[in-house]
Parts: sequence; structure tokens; C-alpha cells
Amino acid sequence: MNAVIAERPPVIELPTLAEIEAAAQVVYREFPPTPQYRWALLSERLGTDCWVKHENHTPVGAFKIRGGLTYFAQLKARGELPRAVVSATRGNHGQSIGWAARAHGVACTIVVPKGNSVEKNAAMRALGVQLIEHGDDFTASAEFARQLAQQTGAQMVPSFHADLLRGVATYWWEFLRAVPQLDVVYVPIGMGSGAVSAIAARNALGHKARVVGVISSHATTYADSLAAGRVVEAAATTRWADGMAVRRADAGALAVLADGLDHLVQVSDEEVAAAVRALYADTHNLAEGAGAAAFAAAWQERVDLRGQCVGVALTGANVDAGTLVAMLQER
Repeated sequence: MNAVIAERPPVIELPTLAEIEAAAQVVYREFPPTPQYRWALLSERLGTDCWVKHENHTPVGAFKIRGGLTYFAQLKARGELPRAVVSATRGNHGQSIGWAARAHGVACTIVVPKGNSVEKNAAMRALGVQLIEHGDDFTASAEFARQLAQQTGAQMVPSFHADLLRGVATYWWEFLRAVPQLDVVYVPIGMGSGAVSAIAARNALGHKARVVGVISSHATTYADSLAAGRVVEAAATTRWADGMAVRRADAGALAVLADGLDHLVQVSDEEVAAAVRALYADTHNLAEGAGAAAFAAAWQERVDLRGQCVGVALTGANVDAGTLVAMLQER
């Protein structure tokens, strides 16, 4: 996109190929590479070859676990494991940190917004997480989590960090190596670790694929920030795509995305729900709203994709049953 960032952002060192390969070995101690398939019905629907990377098949049903594993592995390697950590989430990042913290014997507190997904909350508690509901959105929860970390002496684990990127990049490394003919890939953006990691893996492998970022049209901080060249807050009012319900872009992620994205696509809640239905009908995989956003964006651009090999990430399946029913029935 080559947007100019007016303010000097934090410098984010993207993982090298060697670092991504080392991170993969950390990840594979917990689970094997996730599959990617060219689904015939989905390709027929889109009008071109469409491959799906199934991050909904990890042990927590989302890609985030990869980042948590490498974040704690790096802490251990530096001899810096804390006695306790605090983080904020809408669910998948919290499961990732809870899983990795438990594996290393570290106490974990996760802050979620009020009214957060009941089933994601239950999944985090099952991992031994102390769950606190605070704030009306993710940004408010993250601010409270930082305050809590300062008060208690626990380490604050952010949603975007170089040590998280090492792990998240492994799924894009898997995908791009498995399907070298990919011309374009679509990746949803919450705080940015997924899209930045896609750029990192693409660059490390010297792959040709264009990386397209996907945001909710009801949570436009990244679109507004890229247009302005600085972080711009925007209300997050999406009903279905809670994984993209971010009010304030991360400055470090913004700088990488400005340089590395081909372009950005905004998808509505209606388009997200339609993508959930399409993925279920054509692959019989369940997707949460943010998890289906990549296909929603590809569908929006389907006329321009004819003759290209398209990759979409199904980044998560952690959707409450009632929400899933509502999306499947929406027309």
C-alpha cells in the first residue's frame, strides 16, 4: 500500500526464515501443521481456485495459539519467565496465552469486555485462566489489564508483539510452502498479528503472493489509520466479527501493513454472515465471524480474481452456538 506513517512507530523486527522455522518446531511440540485444501464447491462458488488454510483445526480452534507458544518459549529462553501474566482479549488470544502459561506453570489473568462470548470465556476458564470482565470493548479491557499488571507486578502480554509474530508466521509459512502457486491471500485484521505475519512469511520465503488485509466495515481503525498515516481510533460496532472489533490500531502493526499490504478490503456483518454460510455449505467447517472474513473479502472481489489462485485463512471456529444459528439463518 506504501502509505506514509506520519508519526514514528515502534520498530517491529519481522521474523526471519530461520526464526520462523525454529518457531515451527516449538509449535509442533503441541500439534502438527494444520491442513490446507482446495475445496471444489468453494472454488466453483468463487469462480477460481480457492484454497483454505484451516487454523480452525488447532487445539484451541484458532491460529492465536501459535503466538502464545512462541511468546513463552522466548521468555523461557531468555530466563525471563514471570510468576504471573495479564492480558486482554475477545477470546482467541486469551486461550493462546492461557494454554502457554499453563504449560510453563505461570499464573494467568485475562480481561475481557462485558458481554463477551460465553463459550470463549468458558474455554479460557477451562485452561486455568482467572477471567475478569471489564469495559465495554477490547480497548477498554486492554487498558484495564495494563493497570492491573502494574498494580500486581504481573507481566502484561500485549496482543501484538514480535515474539507472538514468530509463532503466527508459522501458519503462513506452512500455507505458502504447501501451495506455492498462490497469487493472492486474504487475511483478517484484528490487532494485526495475522496480517503482519503473512507479510513476514511471504517476504522470508520470497513468495509472489499479494497479501490483502480484511477489516470489518463496522470497526475501521486500520482503514482510517492507513488513510491518515497515523493511529486513528474508530468505534467498533460489529455484531458478528468480534475478532476484528478493535477500536485502536497498533502503531507497530500499522507501519508494517502500510508497506506490505497490497490493499485493504472492508466487509460488512451481512457479508461475514454470508461467508459463514458459504464455508459451512461448501466445506462443512464452522467459522466464527472473523474467521470467515477472508472468504467474505474474496467473494466481494470475485470478479477480479478470475484465473488467479486464491488463498483464504479460516482463522477461527470459536463462535457461540446461538450466534452461529443466527448467522446461518440470516438472509
